[in-house]
Amino acid sequence: MKLTAIMQVSVDGVMQGNGGRHPELDPGFERGGWALPLFDDEAMAYVEQLCLRADAFLFGRRTYEFFAATWGTIEEMANSTIGRAFNTRPRYVASTTLTEPRWAGTTVLSGDVAAAIGELRTGPGGELQVHGSGDLVRRLLENDLVDELILLVCPVVVGEGTRLFPDAGPDLALDLVESRAFPKGITAQVYRPAGRPQYAS
Repeated sequence: MKLTAIMQVSVDGVMQGNGGRHPELDPGFERGGWALPLFDDEAMAYVEQLCLRADAFLFGRRTYEFFAATWGTIEEMANSTIGRAFNTRPRYVASTTLTEPRWAGTTVLSGDVAAAIGELRTGPGGELQVHGSGDLVRRLLENDLVDELILLVCPVVVGEGTRLFPDAGPDLALDLVESRAFPKGITAQVYRPAGRPQYAS
């Protein structure tokens, strides 16, 4: 099964609070909601098509709990194209603390999460998608478990907040597979990990 990680990031790499302010998930972060105003119909249709091609979804615990309370619960969201995809495909959550997932149809991956996800990738099926879940995506990249990384880069500099890639972390070369731009300036960059970068002497 191909593992695709899909992330919304600002030009300065921020992923935190893209959908809005959330005092419980992001206490003290006042610049939430920087991505949503930039999603035009074409960009939304692109994300919908991504979700529809998924055979299963994988989340980190925090993203899972947020999605369970929104896409899994709010009727308008659950009945949208994205919501129907999230609600009708198998869902996996990587967590060492969650024992009773409230979103029916969810399997908890605990213990050696990297090994469990590695097993999922070798199983049948087309595409396992990760949406958001920055901590999880970083771990997956470090363990060579990501087959494709899609960055939806929003034309905004947030200036603060948690970034997808930390100041100090492992290095990674990426092959650009596809790139497209949407009317309000969001660009979709589709990458495949390509080992270590080459550095000039």
